[in-house]
Amino acid sequence: MCINYITVSRQLALEWFRTPVEVDDTWRDEIYHDFKGLFIVHDEHGQRQGRIGSYGFIPQRHRPLKRLTNDEKAKFESRVEKARATGRPEPKVPRIALETMNARVEEVGSKITYKKFWLSQQLCIVPALNVFEPNWETGSHERWAINLANGEPFGLPGMWRTWEEEDGTICYSFTHFTLNSDDHLLLRRFHRANEEKRGGAILRSEHYDDWLSSKDPEFARALIELYRPEELNAFKAPKLKGDGPSEQEKIEEETTQVSTAPQGDLFGG
Repeated sequence: MCINYITVSRQLALEWFRTPVEVDDTWRDEIYHDFKGLFIVHDEHGQRQGRIGSYGFIPQRHRPLKRLTNDEKAKFESRVEKARATGRPEPKVPRIALETMNARVEEVGSKITYKKFWLSQQLCIVPALNVFEPNWETGSHERWAINLANGEPFGLPGMWRTWEEEDGTICYSFTHFTLNSDDHLLLRRFHRANEEKRGGAILRSEHYDDWLSSKDPEFARALIELYRPEELNAFKAPKLKGDGPSEQEKIEEETTQVSTAPQGDLFGG
């Protein structure tokens, strides 16, 4: 499972992925949950096109509101009062926690969050330079990076959808696919010992346009794979000062993490 990765620049999107990004928007190099990121689709003429969307199929702002217990309500109201007293932005109304940065290939055709979009083949490519995974082999958490052994950029097979915002504008969101990696000699080293091992699927570059133009879920499913261990490179990649979400982004995210729900159980529209 990957929930953090390094994307590509506008120039690299054009030069390596042959994808123009015509929208006047910017994105960060390192992408986290709900950050704006680049993804690639086919336009109506079958040509590659870059779009910008939220990383995570269900953006934070579109999750259902959390039904608070009396204790949770009191704590939230206390935080609101404290924010007002100190002149800081008020916390947002808590929403349920739901991680949809990754979609499990084995369940994408049955989970209500994804089924409609999988069957209609709203597929995309998420360009990346590396992805990050947690390693616990030492007994403590270490962040590791995974990239291609040849150092080239790569495309993660993904899926996208639209959302209508309160002001009537249309925005995009996207996710990418994972596969079980219990038997993968490299990818099974990541995540805790008692957790299922999941690895981020990577598309073969010769399959990019086949993937984007697919109208058949079973044809698309056959293109989703884990690269062989010898095709990948993994190394320690500790976060540096200034990496990751800002303090305000952390505060906003924290207000949504009141409870957890299984990935992919909401939103079929």
